[in-house]
Amino acid sequence: MGSFADDDYDYLYKVVLIGDSGVGKSNLLSRFSKNEFSLDSKSTIGVEFATRSIEVDGKIIKGQIWDTAGQERYRAITSAYYRGTVGALIVYDITRKVTFENVERWLRELRDHTEQTIVVMLTGNKADLGHLRAVPTDEAKAFSEREGVFFMETSALEALNVEKAFTELLSQIYRGMSRKALGMGNDPALVPKGEMINIGSKDDHVSAVKKAGCCSK
Repeated sequence: MGSFADDDYDYLYKVVLIGDSGVGKSNLLSRFSKNEFSLDSKSTIGVEFATRSIEVDGKIIKGQIWDTAGQERYRAITSAYYRGTVGALIVYDITRKVTFENVERWLRELRDHTEQTIVVMLTGNKADLGHLRAVPTDEAKAFSEREGVFFMETSALEALNVEKAFTELLSQIYRGMSRKALGMGNDPALVPKGEMINIGSKDDHVSAVKKAGCCSK
């Protein structure tokens, strides 16, 4: 895992993890951000996030990755949760067909709350349990192609493709934003040094601030 100082980045992107409860969202996040896995991790209640920076095309890209509960009773969170999001991993469990069947609803909700340019990675987690597979890889791949999203199977337990999934997502966000900025000038979805992201209401928000450099506004 690459190591960068917490305030050492060129761009900051908000990414969300969504999907049913128990599919392994929290373990995917902890594996990517801290290279940790917990067999007895509890269901997430409320919202939490972690950050990690990677290098893409010579730039340091910081992902601010948000994880929330998949249970229906927490779904009131979603409006503030999605605000400012430019990328998402929709996670299902390859051993539980219903979690894949619900992906379409998660994708629709995501698209209802975000910009059309959002980058989405469909993620079939728990690939280490192939002997219990209930969702054929080809079926998930066909869905991803039909919906125009990326697709990868992962195992948070074995660290299989976790790094690759997040890195690919952040890289695609950066390259898409860069193309858009080149064609349209300054893009508010790009968060360069010196800018701030506010999520939620004035009374309940999280701010991610980069110290202003010599050339920042």
